[in-house]
Amino acid sequence: MNQPAGFEGGRLLVVAFEGWNDAGEAATGAAKLLAERLGLVEIDAVDPESYFDYQFTRPTVVVGDDGVRRLEWPGAAILGPGGTPTSNDEERVTGPGADTLHVLLGAEPARSWKGFAAELIDAALAADIEGMVLLGAMLADAPHTRPLSVFASSENREVRAALGVDRSSYEGPVGILSVIADQAERVGIPTVSLWASVPHYVHNAPSPKAVLALLGKLEELTGLSIPRGTLESEAKAWEAGVDALAADDEDMAGYITQLEQARDAVDAPEASGEAIAQEFERYLRRRGDGPEGRADGREGPRDEPWRPRDGS
Repeated sequence: MNQPAGFEGGRLLVVAFEGWNDAGEAATGAAKLLAERLGLVEIDAVDPESYFDYQFTRPTVVVGDDGVRRLEWPGAAILGPGGTPTSNDEERVTGPGADTLHVLLGAEPARSWKGFAAELIDAALAADIEGMVLLGAMLADAPHTRPLSVFASSENREVRAALGVDRSSYEGPVGILSVIADQAERVGIPTVSLWASVPHYVHNAPSPKAVLALLGKLEELTGLSIPRGTLESEAKAWEAGVDALAADDEDMAGYITQLEQARDAVDAPEASGEAIAQEFERYLRRRGDGPEGRADGREGPRDEPWRPRDGS
């Protein structure tokens, strides 16, 4: 694969934010795993007083390894090489650019998004970042029993041609990831966005299966090799837990079966474009949704919990 500058052993920045962009904590889960495996340390951070409403995103009390209780404030920081990566070869991230990989982790700010993004982009430029991968996760009509899809897109023509990704056709409200991507492209840092689909009927629980999906797509586009650790077993346990919930709820089980049938029809090798469209239309009619009931991986989470059909 011929990759544009920044995506073939260059200095990559992987970006993930808590909140609107992070259904099932999948995006931040993937970014935190990378930071931990690589032993990254904070190299720059925003001043939280400028961007956060603490009544909306509250500070938390944590107890450190030394037993001391400390306040942790919401914010955003760029983490880079300088710490001690894992000494276990089986858990070490390898591949082109692994030694210079950076991670941006934070909470979505409450105000001054333009200034927030500009400050972080300035820090990325100071760190000589050559490419940016933005991780997101949204609630979608996705069956938990099937591989969770990841939609990759880019506004950069060279990135789309080199990586074989699409240009998003989504129009509507966006999160901080879109603002970061827009400003990065304006200063010449190519970007690609990865959005994992998380089953909306289990929206409250972290989704290790979605973390796996994001890591797999990240590997595919960058050539990195990212050990999964216990994620595989955690994903199986998560799926079994949802199976158990569905076994006790006839409506939920029937709904999941409908999702599986729609997904299998789309994935079938013999499925034509017309057949796929017809099956999707039938699926929407069964649900009683209009065109908004999308499951195409576009940006914008569907923030709705599972509810039985009687509306209770």
